[in-house]
Order: sequence, then structure tokens, then C-alpha cells
Amino acid sequence: MGNFENGGAYPASLLPSQKQQALSTNYLNFAGDTPANDFAQQYLPDIYEAEVERYGNRTISGFLRMVGAEMPLQSDQVIWSEQNRLHVAYEAVGSDQVATLTLPAGHVIVPNMTLVVTDPSKPASEKVIVASVTNTTAVVYPYQAANLAGLATTGLKVFVYGSEFAKGTTGSTANITPSFTQFSNSPIIIKDKYSISGSDTAQIGWVEVATEAGTSGYLWYLKAEGETRLRFEDYLEMSVVEGELAAAAGGFATNQAAVPGFSATINAKGTEGLFAAIQERGNVYTNATFGGTGAGEGIAEFDTILAQLDTQGAIEENMLFLNRATSLAFDNMLANVSAGSAGGTAYGLFENSEEMALNLGFSGFRRGSYDFYKTDWKYLNDASTRGGTSDIDGILVPAGTSTVYDQILGTNIRRPFLHVRYRASQADDRRMKSWITGSVGGAATSDLDAMEVHFLSERCLCVQAANNFVLFTSSPVV
Repeated sequence: MGNFENGGAYPASLLPSQKQQALSTNYLNFAGDTPANDFAQQYLPDIYEAEVERYGNRTISGFLRMVGAEMPLQSDQVIWSEQNRLHVAYEAVGSDQVATLTLPAGHVIVPNMTLVVTDPSKPASEKVIVASVTNTTAVVYPYQAANLAGLATTGLKVFVYGSEFAKGTTGSTANITPSFTQFSNSPIIIKDKYSISGSDTAQIGWVEVATEAGTSGYLWYLKAEGETRLRFEDYLEMSVVEGELAAAAGGFATNQAAVPGFSATINAKGTEGLFAAIQERGNVYTNATFGGTGAGEGIAEFDTILAQLDTQGAIEENMLFLNRATSLAFDNMLANVSAGSAGGTAYGLFENSEEMALNLGFSGFRRGSYDFYKTDWKYLNDASTRGGTSDIDGILVPAGTSTVYDQILGTNIRRPFLHVRYRASQADDRRMKSWITGSVGGAATSDLDAMEVHFLSERCLCVQAANNFVLFTSSPVV
């Protein structure tokens, strides 16, 4: 297989600048004697007035618009509480192989409870009743076996399935209060700016353009401003997808005084982004292939993920946002589901038929009790973003809403699993601010001979019930 090489339509000696700067490296000499930098000699006599859309639609935002929502926030922090599991269970339990189990300190198991004790290494299990307990142990007696000799000494799993009391006895000594886990996130301030001098606005070189925003016409400096705005809108999404909390002893927290605007007295917090939240509280599946050439290949691997979802919230509808390679691997997996059809293709699925041209770009499918809707995520394909790193293959995002307790409102509320909170009040809405300063382009705020367009937002992402999310990676994400 050959390799792709990135090349430009301009001479190799030219280095385009991302800003409008008059540099020797980006100067086009239309009448010079240096062939390596002679734009006109190479392309004369055709110099096109229309700008070529070399990279097509370059914007990568839109993911959060599809799966999330945005709502205002008044404070420096958003805090919410999520329910813990309903049933009592413990892992890494030890056994003396007679009648004593070693449990985590502070366990809530009490006498008369009935337990299932499982040894995953065999697998084998015993149903037992609890006779007495201490802070770290429980004396139990199996219903069937004479003792615990059939189980290992370490690595056992235990869960409570009920209780049993004798006639005429007092009530249970158990008092298990439902608990919750509290989570929080802090918004970050995102800024950008576009600037053009008054002289440059007077020397307009017209170019016919068509932008990703759907506008077209003859523009010059306003096109650059429009692209700055589009890039900033991408940053709004990328910041909350890639965001990281500042470690207490990390580089940013230790050296925050060296970053402009920060000081030793300003707490460097950062913000927890989507990828970081799934790595911390969700499910990470590494080296997913889902491909294969035979019937059923890949589907068994996908069923491993379904089994993990069964142990969590088991949300029925889920969205799959994938890069190109993983999306095609899913197509291959689904196309190989039925080996009985010609060529191993399941003609009866997704309204395909043998008589019609097959559409193997599956967008939705059902497996077990789950519905999945698959789409490409341009952010994972773009060479200037995650497409250039190739370490994240996709994510699984549950659809619908979850119920959480909002510490600020003091009540239970329903929120999308994934949503953005932006800073806003009656005096200022910081969801997406833009304003003009200077003395050019209608602004008259200073004696600066330029027009400056400023952009600002303050926001964070809330990833609720992250245990229902899955991150697909090619290698461990750092």
C-alpha cells in the first residue's frame, strides 16, 4: 500500500503565515528573477480570482449540538450528585476456606443476611448465611457445603441477595442508607481575537469566496474574520472535549504564575473534558477491531461491550461517534452477520435486498436489547485534530436523560447525559460573546488604527452517569 504525502500548490520556498504578516517567507514575487519564488512565472497567464476550497468544509464542531444541550450557570462551579448502586456487593474478598470471609473495612453486612460468594477463577459459588460480623470479617455458613473449602482464599466476589430469620425474633440490625457520589466541574474562559489595520482595510484585494458558514461573495478582511469566528466555535467544542483538570502538583498548578493572566494566588483548575471523564469514570475499550471476514467475526467482540453495558445502567439507545476506520469496521462486522447469504451479506437487514445495489453504510442497528445509531465524527478524521494522532477511534454516548440531584437548585432534575453549562446572568451572557474595538469598521472605542473583533466564552461540560459511556482507543490515552 502506498503512502500519502502532503504537498502544496505553492513553491516549496513559500511558507504561508497563519496571520496577515508581511514576511519574506510568504511574499509572492510576481516580477522577480528567482524561479523558486516566482509565483507568476509558474502560473502565468491564469491567475484565478476565485479561491479554491482545497480542504472542503474545515469545521469540526457539531458533535455536542447533536447529543447534548446548553444551559446557563451562575457560579464558578457546577455540582451534581449521582446515585450509587442499589445492591450491596464487594470484590477482592478473602476466605480462610472454613467459615470466615475478609471484607473491606466499614462494610454494611450484618447477621442473618444471605450472600452469594463467587470464585471467578473456577467459576464456582456458594450461598451462605451470615452468623456474626466484625469491622473487617464475617462468619458465614454455606447452605449446601460443610465449609468454604471449595473457594479460593483471595479474589472472591460477594453480594447480598436477601436474609433469613427464625420465628418470633427481633427485626434486622441492618440500617443501610442509600448513598450518592458527588461530582463537580468548573468552567474555563476561552478567548480569541481578529485584528486588521486601517491601512489594510483601505487596500482591499477582492477574492471570490465561499465559506463553511454558507456565505459567498467578494470579501477580503471579513473572510479572515469569519474564519476566525468559525475556528473559535470549534474551540468551544474542542475545549470541553479535550479539557483536563489541573493536578495538584502538576506543571500548570506549580508554574501557573508563568502563564499570562495567572498568578500564585489564582487557583489553576482546568476543566474535566469528555475524554478525561470517560477515562476516570467510564469504560475504555482498547484495540477494538470489529472486522473479520467470516460470519460472526467481530460481533463476538462487540458482545463483550454489550456485556459491560449490562453491568452498568443498560441504557437502551446509544450513539456511536466513530473515526473512518472504526466506522468501516462496524460495517464489515454487520455485513458478515449472516453467512448464509450470498457473499456473507445479510440482505434482509436494514432494507437491503439481493436485487438492489447494496448499501453497506449502516447507520442504525439493534443487538440484544440495545439500539445503536452510528455516524462519522469529523473531529476524529481531521488531520489537524485527532485524525493526526489516531489514538482515539470513537465513543459510545447514551441517548436520553438521567436524573441527578442538583446541589445549587436543591432538587432532583433531569438532564441529558452530556450537556454544556455556560456562565450567564441577567447582566452578562457569556455563552458566545463578540464585540469590536478600535477606530476602524464602525468602532470608535480607542485611537488604535485597526479593527479588533474579540470572542469570549466561559463554559464546561457535564458528563453525567459516565459509567454508561465507552471510549474506543487504539492505545492507552495519555
